[in-house]
Amino acid sequence: MRLRLLAALCGLAAVLAASAQTQAQTLRIALREDPDILDPTLAGTYVGRIVFAGLCDKLFDIDEKLQIVPQLALGYEWADPRTLVIHLRPNVTFQDNEPFDAAAVKYTMQRYLTFPGSYRRGEISMIDHVEVVDPLTVRLVLKSPSSPLLSILTDRSGMIVAPKAAEAEGKDFGLHPVCTGPFKFTERVAQDRIVLDRYPGYWDSANIHFDRVIYQPMPDPAVQLANLHTGNIDLAERVLPSDVAEVKRDPKLRIVTSPALGYVSIIFNLANGERSKAPIGQSPLLRQAFEAAIDRQALVDVVFNGIYQPTAQAVPPASPLYVKGIEPAPRDIDKAKALVKQSGVATPIPVTIMVPNTPDQTQLVEVIQSMVHDAGFEVKINPIDVAAFLSAGSQGNFEAGVIAWSGRPDPDGNLYVFLHSGIGQNYGHYANPVVDAALDGARTVTDPAARLADYARMMQQERQDLPTIYLYHPVNIVGLSARLSGFRPVPDGLIRLQGLAAQNIAAK
Repeated sequence: MRLRLLAALCGLAAVLAASAQTQAQTLRIALREDPDILDPTLAGTYVGRIVFAGLCDKLFDIDEKLQIVPQLALGYEWADPRTLVIHLRPNVTFQDNEPFDAAAVKYTMQRYLTFPGSYRRGEISMIDHVEVVDPLTVRLVLKSPSSPLLSILTDRSGMIVAPKAAEAEGKDFGLHPVCTGPFKFTERVAQDRIVLDRYPGYWDSANIHFDRVIYQPMPDPAVQLANLHTGNIDLAERVLPSDVAEVKRDPKLRIVTSPALGYVSIIFNLANGERSKAPIGQSPLLRQAFEAAIDRQALVDVVFNGIYQPTAQAVPPASPLYVKGIEPAPRDIDKAKALVKQSGVATPIPVTIMVPNTPDQTQLVEVIQSMVHDAGFEVKINPIDVAAFLSAGSQGNFEAGVIAWSGRPDPDGNLYVFLHSGIGQNYGHYANPVVDAALDGARTVTDPAARLADYARMMQQERQDLPTIYLYHPVNIVGLSARLSGFRPVPDGLIRLQGLAAQNIAAK
């Protein structure tokens, strides 16, 4: 009798364990590429920001209407134009169970400003110092007033890292990141998966409905589409415009679109090392000729089914700070040939363009290659993975490159770090005092009309120098299982896991 009871109890335990295994829910998200380092200080990729949305909360966030909303902060006030006081959320802990407080905010900001190679330094360079008022109050003292600062703190510069873990790991913090987000880091296999498990101590745990999230790089759109159809992934953060109709035909799936904040452009190396000495880097006339030979509308029609919007600037048309009059000109091959002749450079003119190794971006450059050939340019295409792209950009090991920037709510985030001299993401080392002064001016004034005037002045000069050719503004196109609910299409394109839930998506 006792043996039968013991056997029955063991059997019940096995059933309960199996039931718990079945009920544990895993969300699988396909990414267009493998992210770079998972350290907010050093990270530079868009897909990395998608992973950070599950791993690292920010002081502030944005909502579907681009309104700034509190996250780790409860509120704020400007004590004066150069002093921002932030009140922090109580009872928040890092994923190592250490407390989140004002000292952690100060530590993180200092790390962003001083850590070697920090991509955040240029974003928050207006901060002079940070003061701890009390455990839940921090004061940011600025060198000068900053209109975009709150917006900047809705992204990686607002992510607060765990001081104890960051100090212990140093430059290797990205291998074992610790933040305050709903999911904690478990493992990473390069080019295969990033696994996050639910953090039980998360301050907003009632809005988290999955036990595990797996991010899987799928650069091949056909492979991603097949996995979406079979249910091997639950959400694809980007569906190509050419695949939208196919996804819509599957009753198990749905498409969600939203306006995007970003752009795609070609940057040129003007002064960063030996490769800047290529003719295209040394001659504004050649860069103007290169642009004149491109038909932007044909580009988006051929590669993106006409869904994306051609542009000649980094600011999207929906922004109140969009500069009217800076519009994409139609292709003018006669003008392009005349500019090439005026430059005095013999044809064919070699130009090597590095491009993210994805089918759509490679096709984009192939179309450009054909267009500019008519003006005397001989384009060589160099497909490269995103980590190698960022490294080549920093080291100046490129002549030209295609940049896909996900965009920020404030135009400063689309312009300053790429065009201001001496900033890390200004890979081509472009420098013009008129542009620097206008960008600095737009940061320090709050009146929209004054900011717009600064951006107009900046763009007029930038259009002459042409360190960047802006091509188009994309649209966020997300494909997901029809069983998923609570998805919020925010214009920055990030996948926020708060509120996201599913029926019958069991452990996989």
